[in-house]
Amino acid sequence: MYPGHTTDETKAIISGENEMVYDPWTRIYLGIAAANNAIAGAENVNLEDEIKYPVTAQAYFARAFYYFHLVRLFGDIPYIDTPVSDIDAASSLTLTPESQVYDNIIADLQFAKTWLPDTQPSRAAASSYLALVYLTRAGTSDMTNFQLAFDEAKEVIDNKGDYNLDLDPDFQTLFNANKIDNSLEPIFALDYNSVEAPDNGYDQTSPMTGVRGDFGWSVAVPTMAVYDSFEDGDYRKNVSFQTEATINETLVDYNNFDISGHEHAVNRPYIAKYSRYPGDFARGDKRATSHNYSMLRYAEVLLIAAEAGVEIGSPLALGYLNEVRSRARNGGESTSGGYTEVTIPSSSVPADLTSITVEDVLEERRIELAFEGKRWYDIKRRQLGDQVFGASGYEGLKPDWNSSEDYDTPIPQDEIDRNPNLGGL
Repeated sequence: MYPGHTTDETKAIISGENEMVYDPWTRIYLGIAAANNAIAGAENVNLEDEIKYPVTAQAYFARAFYYFHLVRLFGDIPYIDTPVSDIDAASSLTLTPESQVYDNIIADLQFAKTWLPDTQPSRAAASSYLALVYLTRAGTSDMTNFQLAFDEAKEVIDNKGDYNLDLDPDFQTLFNANKIDNSLEPIFALDYNSVEAPDNGYDQTSPMTGVRGDFGWSVAVPTMAVYDSFEDGDYRKNVSFQTEATINETLVDYNNFDISGHEHAVNRPYIAKYSRYPGDFARGDKRATSHNYSMLRYAEVLLIAAEAGVEIGSPLALGYLNEVRSRARNGGESTSGGYTEVTIPSSSVPADLTSITVEDVLEERRIELAFEGKRWYDIKRRQLGDQVFGASGYEGLKPDWNSSEDYDTPIPQDEIDRNPNLGGL
C-alpha cells in the first residue's frame, strides 16, 4: 500500500494467492538464479583476479539488489546462493531469518564495491546501496547501522567528482526519457526498453498512472491530500503531477477529466513523472517507453546521509537536506500541468531549513522521491503504518491495517503448497 493509492476502499487484503505477490517473487528468484550461475561458473575460469572479479562483481551486485527487494517485501525468505540442481533438496528449503539475509546482502555489496569498475553497476552503486541497506537495517534505533549508513553515503558524496555524480540542475530531466541518459544524477538505472518491438519491452508504469482518456488507465491516482501536501511554488509539484489533459480534443483540467469507463478514474491530479516525456519508443497507450528508471539516484544518497546524520548528531545533515531543496528552487523546462513545455522560473520555494529532525528528512524523501517506489519501504523501516494508515493519513483511516501482520507481504501460497517449510519460522 502507498499513501495516495487510487482506491477508496478501507484496505486491500493481500493474500498469497494474489498474482501481484507471485509474479515478483518468481521473477526475482529467476534473477537470483542467473546471478548464482554466473558466480559459480566464474569459479571454473582460470584468470587473474584483476580480470575475473570485476566481471563477477556484477553478479554479486545483482544478487544483492534482488535479495534487498525480496527481504524488504517478504521478511524471512529462502536464501539460495548456489545453482539449484537437486529438485528434491530445493523442495525442502527453509526460511532464512531476515537478519541473516541482510548479512549476505552486505557481504555481496562489499565484494562488489571492491571490484566493480566505474561503469554501471559501478563502485558508487555498490557503496550507495550499502548505505541504503545499513539505513534500512537501522530501523528506528540502531546507532551502529546509522553510523555505517552515514559513513557509506558520505563516502559517495565526498567522491562525487571521481564517481561523476551530482544533482541534475533540472528536476524534470530525471523523468524525461530523451534527456536522462546525459544526467549525472542516476547511480543505478534499469533500462526498461531499448528497442522498438511490437510484443516486447512493455512498460506498464506510464499507462497505469496516466489519465483515463489521455493514454492512461487511471489505476494509480494520488489522493487530493497528497497533491495538496506539496507546497505551491515547489517545482517538484509541477514535475510530479499532471493537472491538465487533452480528452476528445479538448484541453481540460483535473476537475473535468474523463472519469467514465474505469472504476478508479477520478477528477484529481495524476502522476506525471512517467507519462509526460516517455521518449521515442512510446506507442499508443504508452505501454512501451524509453524510460531508464533510476533505482537509486544521487539525491537519495544525500537524504540517506541527512537521515543517518540526524540520528548520529552530525552537523552535516542539515546541509545535505538543503542541497536537495536548493535544486528544487531552480525551476526548469517542464509544463504547467499538461504536455506543453514551458520554462518554469526559479523560486524561493522550498526555503532552506534552519534546523533538522528525522521527520524533516522523511518528509523530504516523500516529496523528492514521490511515486518512485520508495515510500512503502520508508513506512516499513520506520514503522509508520499506524500513522500513515490512521485517520490523519493521506488516504484517511484504514481500519483493517494490522501492524503486527501487514508489514510483510505473504509468501505465494503455491510455494507453501509445494514446500510447507516456507509457511513460517
